[in-house]
Amino acid sequence: MEIKNCHSIGCLKLWVARLLIAAVLGWNLQAAIFLLANPAQSAKAFALADQPGETAVIGVAILFLMWQVPYLFALAHPLRFKLSLIQALIMQAIGLLGESLLLSRISPDYPSLRVSITRFVIFDAAGLVLLLAALLLVRLPSHQSIKSTEGAVLPDP
Repeated sequence: MEIKNCHSIGCLKLWVARLLIAAVLGWNLQAAIFLLANPAQSAKAFALADQPGETAVIGVAILFLMWQVPYLFALAHPLRFKLSLIQALIMQAIGLLGESLLLSRISPDYPSLRVSITRFVIFDAAGLVLLLAALLLVRLPSHQSIKSTEGAVLPDP
């Protein structure tokens, strides 16, 4: 990923899209690493206990890591791997919808659990907005082309 000779609007859009994707990827990886590094603390936040709770948290962290694959491709080149960006956007939307439904089913008797799930809802909502902005950037036409690293000219994002 080179920035040199990035004077076109299309190139700028590509790098802004990468920045937006990187922010979401960073948040998601940070959550996974936190869960992996603190399974006992995280288990308590989810009202889980002992070895089974820690194991469940580690399992979720592993899933978080697995789910980042399309984000990595989208980050590498949001235009060339636009399908990965769309997949990441859909995954983010599913996460937001699912966690919102989950939150609506948690009793007020579990405030720390509600706070934990609310945090996921907020991050997924922000991530959805950023990924949507990234997709719009690579879809909006401009009058210049982006030259790929292989020398082929890609259409404007």
